[in-house]
Amino acid sequence: MPKVTFIAPDGTAFPVEAPTGQTVMESAVQNGVPGIEAECGGACACATCHVYIDEAWEPKTGEPEVMEEDMLDFAYDVQPNSRLSCQIRMNEELDGLVVRVPQRQA
Repeated sequence: MPKVTFIAPDGTAFPVEAPTGQTVMESAVQNGVPGIEAECGGACACATCHVYIDEAWEPKTGEPEVMEEDMLDFAYDVQPNSRLSCQIRMNEELDGLVVRVPQRQA
């Protein structure tokens, strides 16, 4: 089963199993990863599952779609590698994905 590691702002790592087809956000919520609030439940209607994709993983996670870009306008401290974790579906190619949780969510 693919794994994703969430890095908290203080550097604490939270490695979790993320079944193929599940979103990164769903994996975080189901495993109690702090800092991923996911207020809209994954509907891409808020920015409370904002994460930073580690540079090595950006090509594999792809670019945000227009709707996601619009929602990122509401996120705190958006960076070029910002994504909404509800919009990234896990697959075998993403096994080992590393994402960083921002200091706060919008």
